[in-house]
Amino acid sequence: MISFNQTNLPQTIPVFPLPNIFLLPRARLPLNIFEPRYLAMLDDTLKTDHRLIGLVQPRPGPPGTDEQQLHQIGCAGRVTSFKETTDGRYQITLSGISRFRIIAQNTGFTPYIRADVDWESFHRDLGKVETDSGFDRSGFLQLLERFFQKTELATDWDNLKATDEELLINSLAMMCPFKPEEKQALLEAPTLQTRRETLVTLMEFALRLGDEKDQVQ
Repeated sequence: MISFNQTNLPQTIPVFPLPNIFLLPRARLPLNIFEPRYLAMLDDTLKTDHRLIGLVQPRPGPPGTDEQQLHQIGCAGRVTSFKETTDGRYQITLSGISRFRIIAQNTGFTPYIRADVDWESFHRDLGKVETDSGFDRSGFLQLLERFFQKTELATDWDNLKATDEELLINSLAMMCPFKPEEKQALLEAPTLQTRRETLVTLMEFALRLGDEKDQVQ
């Protein structure tokens, strides 16, 4: 597998807009691709050395219009597994490499969006696994258990207890049912500690909001 650094990351990548879904460095994301334009995107991507696809959340356009725009910051993942189904779909896995900032969108030559991107602000993403010196695993898991009970989510608690802090925090940030703008805030968090603090704030807010609704009822 190619080893990425600031000098060999491509300046232009295909962009896959997905609402409520994002990727983080060193995390993995399974995707099911079936739209013709994104099947074409995947075919083109597999012909490259880097095999990178940029995942970006769309955002609403100006008020009063149906125009859809893209958030400036997304995360590129490398296609590390893919399987074609009998009905012509692709089941793939993206492994997170680095976040990026969109400089300009290139349209007209492909049925999907390609973007000129800047990786400069995200050196940390290509480095070692991050740690969080303020991480209280026991307290975090207690909060997480309450949040999962409130949102009726299930998980393998034994596995969570053994997962390293970066994978734990990033995986939860990606999977928890937050609003798109909240997920964007988790994506853009500059450090693992900031992401964990944001995640805790969002879970606590959801719990308080749920308690208030229960009291009203």
